[in-house]
Amino acid sequence: MATQRAAGLRHMGELFDPGPGTGTGTGPGAAAGLRVLDGVFVPLGPRGRRRVDHALLADLGRGAGPRATLANDLAELHRADPQALRRILLYQLIGLLQDHPRGRHPDTARALGIHADESAGLTAAAGVRPVLDKAQRTAAEGLADAWAEHRLRRVRKLLERLPSTGRDPSLDALRVTLTRRLGHADAALDSARAAEQAGDTEAATEEYLRTLRLAADDRKALFSLVRIHRPRHDDRTGRLRCALRPESAVLAWDATEPGIAWRVLRLRRTGRGSTEVREVRQVPAGTGGVCGTEDRAIPLGSMVRYVALPLREGRVDGVPLVARELPVTPEVSGLALTDGRERIDGTWRTPPGATEVTVEHTGPDGRTGTLPCERDRFAATGLPPGRHRFRVVCHYRTPEGQAAASPGVEATRTAHRWPEPVRTLTATAEGEAIRFAWTGGESTGDAGDGVPEEGTDVRLVCWPGEAPAPGAELATAELPRPLPWRRPHDGEPVLCPPPGTHAEVAAVAVLGERAVAGPTVTVEAPVAVTGLSARRQADGQVQVLLDWPEGTGLLTVSWTESGGRTGEQAVAAHQYRRQGLRLPVGRGGVRVRAVPAPRASGSVVALPSPAETELPPDASVAYRLVPAPRRMLRRGNPLIRVTLSAPDSVAGSSTGSSLEENQPRLPEQLPEFVCVARSGTLRPRGPSDGTTVLRIAGAELLELRTVEHELDSAPCPVPYTLRGFLLGAHATSVRLEEPSPATLVVR
Repeated sequence: MATQRAAGLRHMGELFDPGPGTGTGTGPGAAAGLRVLDGVFVPLGPRGRRRVDHALLADLGRGAGPRATLANDLAELHRADPQALRRILLYQLIGLLQDHPRGRHPDTARALGIHADESAGLTAAAGVRPVLDKAQRTAAEGLADAWAEHRLRRVRKLLERLPSTGRDPSLDALRVTLTRRLGHADAALDSARAAEQAGDTEAATEEYLRTLRLAADDRKALFSLVRIHRPRHDDRTGRLRCALRPESAVLAWDATEPGIAWRVLRLRRTGRGSTEVREVRQVPAGTGGVCGTEDRAIPLGSMVRYVALPLREGRVDGVPLVARELPVTPEVSGLALTDGRERIDGTWRTPPGATEVTVEHTGPDGRTGTLPCERDRFAATGLPPGRHRFRVVCHYRTPEGQAAASPGVEATRTAHRWPEPVRTLTATAEGEAIRFAWTGGESTGDAGDGVPEEGTDVRLVCWPGEAPAPGAELATAELPRPLPWRRPHDGEPVLCPPPGTHAEVAAVAVLGERAVAGPTVTVEAPVAVTGLSARRQADGQVQVLLDWPEGTGLLTVSWTESGGRTGEQAVAAHQYRRQGLRLPVGRGGVRVRAVPAPRASGSVVALPSPAETELPPDASVAYRLVPAPRRMLRRGNPLIRVTLSAPDSVAGSSTGSSLEENQPRLPEQLPEFVCVARSGTLRPRGPSDGTTVLRIAGAELLELRTVEHELDSAPCPVPYTLRGFLLGAHATSVRLEEPSPATLVVR
């Protein structure tokens, strides 16, 4: 009937109504209607008809959907009883006619799809049959099943609901047979009670079993058997084993005999003091061994007892198996406790039917209290060190609305001592070293329970990935190794980070196996600048050359000129590699410094010593050939005039009185000037490529500033060419200004 309603049919005969697109193959005469009085027939052709048999039902059962399912169900029913479909159709049609306001009119039967020749007969049958209400129809529909299952007490209640008027030989015969069998069952029940009162439990068991064979639903016999055969207190195993799960109860027992089926019942104590009996399942007969089933409709919050009745041919055939009473209050599962700093957290899985979960806490001092919790977790904070016990209890509501609680699941966890976290961490640069200082992380020395506390260690580490948030609780075994940086002073928190370091240094408080993350500070140790040099260019600027340090993106270049003027410039790596570095300085002496810049603002930088170079003032030595002066009637020998030029600020640099001590100045030993003559008009290639005609010491040139020297009349055959050179350690610090080679030829 449930499948019929899903298919949208008023009665099962509508399954054979072809309708548009149903494909039953009954032909155009289908409008003539269904015949049901002398058997179930469907129209076939204009005048023919076909009996509904197993082949037709099997043909309708091809495909999917509720109609196909209903056809297959009816095919199985027809195989068991060919007349069953007709009886069902007559029962349904009579009920529909009796419920219809115009049920006594034949047109109503034709509207239900009945053939016009049978509509009047069906309407007359509906008029003489008793009219049943909903409760009576339910009783009538359940009567056959109750009788087949030998539930005589149920059959009697159903018969009492049916009307007693009218002639129904089948019901009259059923009432007579029922009275006779109930008489035998009551007699067996009286004999069982007498035997039990006499102390003969074996005889009482046999009579109670005889009662159940006659009336399978005799509650008094069932409860008496359960009372006699329930497990004793010293029986720890029990023949019927029961395990409670979050949403079901699982039953298992040993079936010693093959061919025995089992009926599993659940007995429940209700809030009104009565006992409710529900059938869980019928387990079919097997070959023996371990049997089992599962009750997925457990009444939460109730006290139940399961009973397994052995059946042979549908009747009780042996002593029932009785389980222990079971409170249907599932516990939480997967209870797990984790401890932290003055805290223990708990998590679990709550059974779906629980209305509430509570947590009881017992501390090391033995005091017990209730903790606030969520449905699947709690957090107990401010706990003293020691062992703590927690009991998680599930609360339920019985079907009668009463409250019930589970015994609870207990677990214990020790709250350990944790180090005090480091509150602040500071770093100060001391040259190429970093001095660290922090607050917090102190050792109290005593935890308040008289047991000395081991000292807290503050460890400086660099995390390989993202640093944990301050206050995060860690295991000491998971910490990175302490910073392996060199300590210039033992016992002091001063470390020298290796060049190229850019790290987040974290302070971690450690106490035994537990640690607490602290704050971090960014530390840098740039790579020092090497290979710094400077040289003057023809345009008056100074070109700076250096070896760019690896991993550095920015340098700060500063300079100080002789007059005290200073300057500073930030230089990026890509800028230096593309176009170099030139400084707009004057002719005076200049000192150039270069230091790496930090990668990020806010970093504590252990700067290396700056790279420095000094460039003396722009001093130059110029020489030229001066024609010989006339002497009376002849011309004298030509002169070589050598002049030292330097900025005004360095005049008198030999004494240094006009310069600051830390400013670049002319070297105290100027290079030596040498002039060489070579025959011909080609210039000498070097100071040894010719005859030396003039040699002026650097000190003399520094003192006199201008020196004139008359050449010998014939240092070498004419014509000859002169050329000057600067020699000595400071030759590169002074610029030599040479005249045009043509002016240095003596003829």
